[in-house]
Amino acid sequence: MGLMKAAMAAAGSTLADQWKEFFYCDALSSDVMVAKGQKRVGGKSSNTKGNDNIISQGSGIAVADGQCMIIVEQGKIVEFASEPGEYTFDSSTEPSIFAGNLSNAILASFDTFAIRFTYGGSTGKDQRVYYFNTKELMDNKFGTPNPIPFRVVDSRIGLDIDVSLRCSGVYSYKIADPILFYTNVCGNISNVFTRDEIEKQLKTEFLSALQPALAKLSAMEIRPNQIVAHNTELEDAMNEALSQKWAATRGLKIVSIALGSVTLPDEDAEMIKTMQRNAALTNPNMAGATLVAAQADAMKAAAGNSAGAMTGFMGMGMAAQAGGMNAQNLFAMGQQPMMGQPAPQQAVPQQTAPQQATSQSAGWTCSCGTINSGNFCSNCGSPKPSADWICSCGTKNSGKFCSNCGSPRV
Repeated sequence: MGLMKAAMAAAGSTLADQWKEFFYCDALSSDVMVAKGQKRVGGKSSNTKGNDNIISQGSGIAVADGQCMIIVEQGKIVEFASEPGEYTFDSSTEPSIFAGNLSNAILASFDTFAIRFTYGGSTGKDQRVYYFNTKELMDNKFGTPNPIPFRVVDSRIGLDIDVSLRCSGVYSYKIADPILFYTNVCGNISNVFTRDEIEKQLKTEFLSALQPALAKLSAMEIRPNQIVAHNTELEDAMNEALSQKWAATRGLKIVSIALGSVTLPDEDAEMIKTMQRNAALTNPNMAGATLVAAQADAMKAAAGNSAGAMTGFMGMGMAAQAGGMNAQNLFAMGQQPMMGQPAPQQAVPQQTAPQQATSQSAGWTCSCGTINSGNFCSNCGSPKPSADWICSCGTKNSGKFCSNCGSPRV
């Protein structure tokens, strides 16, 4: 009875698997990464007893946009298709009388019957169709539970400090190598493989790769408040950091990263601003302008001094004499060439010959006989005598005020 039962089972299963099948996959949702192919069996179809894991010769397999298909036979990948369209299964392992030459197909079917008889009527074979979701898997939220060290570098002003930042946002990824993903992640699934089965592992690895990726942005001298504007550089850095774990092992790839916020502790943000302001004052012109503005504010405050304006201005004078740099000297330093730069060219006024002659002839003669052009004698150091002038009252004077009526010199 055992042999008879096995023979009947082998004959029945062989005949049931003679029908061609049509494999397809409905639209994969964003949560499904891999799904097993389905056989389309209508209500009036005669192909209702065939084995789910057997693909008959000449069966049709449809692949839609955003999908990739593989055929696994006896646990080994034997076919792969990533272009959308319909494919015909061509293999001699499961012959069908409805495909190819009829006589040859009948003979091959008897061989299949003999093999199944030895397995007690079962197929002794496993063939499966799997579909992979190759679309971008979006809306994977992330946030740093702990601050991430970030080095702020600006070689132009000599800024090099370490701060702590937090960031949050969303990222997306896709299956770039379905064969690697099948081999190392999902394997022979019975129905579907969803994102939640691997999401926690991926998010942990994503956050661990965020620190070396941000270090690459730091080496590019990108400041914390500029990171949100450099998503492309961050995506490249993340793919590089995850290349071994994701790309080479699982066949996954980061597609995009959208940062919602990048925040620094208040003390770190204030420290950066202070150092930037101080670095700006290393420019003499900037320092001079800042000093002039400070002096103007001091003059306003002195004018409104409660003890009187004179008291306020006396305090300003004492503060100025106590030491420090004045604005005029700072602006003079700003006019000097920086190290390694040529000195600025000074414009030389052009003079006409009569003007030069007048300039050379102008001067005064000291009592020692020396002709001078300045306010003091170059020989004996005597001051230049003041020219006499006549006041409106008729008095001849040599000083700045009239000795008779006190009127100033005009």
